[in-house]
Amino acid sequence: MEYLEFEESIREIDEQIEKAKALEIDSGIDMKDSLSDLQKKLLDAQNDIKKNLSAWQRVQLSRHPSRPHTLAYLNAMTNNSFIELHGDRNIKDDKAMVGGWGKIKDESFLFIGQQKGVNTKMRQLRNFGMPNPEGYRKALRLMKQAEKFGRPVVALIDTPGAFPGVEAEERGQGEAIARNILEMSRLKVPIICIIIGEGASGGALGIGVGDKVLMLENTWYSVISPESCSSILWRSWDHKEEAAEALKLTATDMLTNGLIDGIIKEPSGGAHRNPKKTFEILSESILRIYKELKIVPCDELIKSRVEKFCKMGVYEDSQV
Repeated sequence: MEYLEFEESIREIDEQIEKAKALEIDSGIDMKDSLSDLQKKLLDAQNDIKKNLSAWQRVQLSRHPSRPHTLAYLNAMTNNSFIELHGDRNIKDDKAMVGGWGKIKDESFLFIGQQKGVNTKMRQLRNFGMPNPEGYRKALRLMKQAEKFGRPVVALIDTPGAFPGVEAEERGQGEAIARNILEMSRLKVPIICIIIGEGASGGALGIGVGDKVLMLENTWYSVISPESCSSILWRSWDHKEEAAEALKLTATDMLTNGLIDGIIKEPSGGAHRNPKKTFEILSESILRIYKELKIVPCDELIKSRVEKFCKMGVYEDSQV
């Protein structure tokens, strides 16, 4: 387990717990009471950190090396029955965008999402979770397939942004994202979008138009990353913490501003400390939300979806 700078108190308690367990095994001494006290101490430390997390620390948690990515969620939630589909039928198969069919309990879903990779080699293969235009076109092809078969769509968002390379722009990155936004707004099946890590810029919005948009507790969603914002405004990354606060990018900020529909709580310590519990929580949330959406007539679903996104950013300038 890797620890972030502000998780130092947790690291120390974890080490004490490991030593207590090792002592119990080696010496046969009953450490039950000591372990119970340490577990309580650990929970208190996690709660103290959680209550005082800054926006930048939330960003760091969303990028934690041990935090599960899209394929981990899909395989766990579907009991390894997830069937991945490939290609946009035009250019190639973009490894940064994954999608396919899967079942959570007795309900079938079309899943799409960005995949970052779990080590250096896989991150390079997945382009660090930054899709090219063909990735968004693959996602749209699969969503249209879901519409054809009357199946709901679940989008798991985790990207630092769409790939900004010259070749991506030449193949129509902006058009591909815009097309997805248009088509998702009028897709005739329920759409559930969940930010499970980073939700940056159009790269996230390209699969982020849904009837319900939710965020896991330790994630962020913004038009730009704190580092990029800092480099634009201050010509340096040194002000990234200040930028994170100003961007109002945390789940709480997004809910307060009416840009998402809800926050999904993570296990104590964050998703990276208990992925299995996080998978269970997300599965239950998806099934609960779909139960509400599937009884809504298609026309009402689309109308409500369009109205929700049209209201975003609208304000009134009162005359004093």
